[in-house]
Amino acid sequence: MIPVFRPSVSDEEIEAVAAVLKSGWWGLGPKTQEFEEKFAQYVGVRNAVALNSGTAALHLALRVLEIGRGDEVITTPMTFISTNHAILYNNAIPVFADIQADTLNIDPRDIERKITPKTKAIIMVHYGGHPCDITEIHELAKGKGIKTLEDAAHACGAEYKGKRIGSLSDTTCFSFHAVKNLATGDGGMITVDEDDAAARLQKLRWVGISRGTWNRTASKGYSWEYNVEELGFKYHMNDIIAAIGVVQLTRLGQTNARRRELAMRYGQTLSDIGWIETPVEKHHVRSAWHNYVIKVADPSDRDPLVEHLKARGISTGMHYVPNHLYPIYEPYASHLPIAERVWKCLITLPLYPDLTDEEQDQIIVAVKTYRS
Repeated sequence: MIPVFRPSVSDEEIEAVAAVLKSGWWGLGPKTQEFEEKFAQYVGVRNAVALNSGTAALHLALRVLEIGRGDEVITTPMTFISTNHAILYNNAIPVFADIQADTLNIDPRDIERKITPKTKAIIMVHYGGHPCDITEIHELAKGKGIKTLEDAAHACGAEYKGKRIGSLSDTTCFSFHAVKNLATGDGGMITVDEDDAAARLQKLRWVGISRGTWNRTASKGYSWEYNVEELGFKYHMNDIIAAIGVVQLTRLGQTNARRRELAMRYGQTLSDIGWIETPVEKHHVRSAWHNYVIKVADPSDRDPLVEHLKARGISTGMHYVPNHLYPIYEPYASHLPIAERVWKCLITLPLYPDLTDEEQDQIIVAVKTYRS
C-alpha cells in the first residue's frame, strides 16, 4: 500500500543518533540546546523551547499565557484533538468558531462574533500547512487583552506575508511527530520572543525545577543544587530526538520543496475533475503542504472513493472530524454549519517527500477512474 504519510530519513539522521548514543548523554542536554538555538534562528524568534510532543507544547503555551479556570479560548473544530484538549488541561473553556470552506482554517468573521469579556486567547491552527488570516485575527485581539497562539503542527517552514510561521504571535507551537514536515518520531517546540516566558517554559517542562541537569553539570558550583518554584510537568525533549531534529531542520527546505512539487502536480492533474475540489494557496502565504486534502462535491462519494483507492493499493486519510462533534466537547458545542458540512467531503491523499512520481501517477489515475 502507498501510505498517506511516511517520514523521510537519510544516513545523516542515523549517524547523528549514533553519536548521541555513544556520547553517554541521552537526556535533556547539549543537543537539545543546539536544536533550540538553530530552530529559533530558522524561524526568526528569540527563543525556542523543546518538548516531548506538540501536545505538551500547546498545554504549556496556554499556561504561560496565563489561561486558566473559566477563561474562554476561541478555537477551531477542524484540528487534531490535542489543540482543544490543551484548553481543557488548563481548566479553560473552548469556544468553537466556524471555518472557511476553502482553506479549512478558522474564520475571522466568526471569531469576531464569538468574542466576549471572558475571551482570553485565540488559537489559530494552520490547517494542512496553509497559514490562517493572522493579521485579521491579531486586529481582533488587539487592545482587548486577548492573547494569540498559533498551532503550527502542520506548518513548519510555512510563511505568511514573507515571514516564517513561528515569529508572529505571542506563542507558536510545533509538532515533530513522525508524520510531520520536520519529523523526529515525537517531540514539539514552542517559539516565543519574551525571555521571561522562555525561562518559565524551561522550568515547566522539567517538573518545575529551576536548573536542568545538563546546566547544573556544565556550570560551576554544586551540581545537585536546584529549586522547585512551581508545579511543572515531565515534558522535556531528549538529545536522541533532538539529534534527529537538527538534521531534519537542515533538510526542511529540500523536503518542503518536494512536498510543494507534488502538491502542484496534484493540482495540475486533478483540477479539471468536476466532482472534486483541490486545495487552495492564497497569494500572501506559502503553505508547508503538510497534507493534500481534496473535497468531493457529493459526500456520498467519499467512502466509495476511499474504498476504490484502497482496492488499488492506495491509503487515504480523513482530517478531521470536527472536534465539537465528539462527546467530550458536547458541553461546548454550537452549530458550525461550514465545518459540519465540509468534513463529510474530505479525503487526504498521500503526500510525503519520498513519494515517487510513479506512485503519484498511480494515485492520480486511480482518482480519475473512479467514475469511469
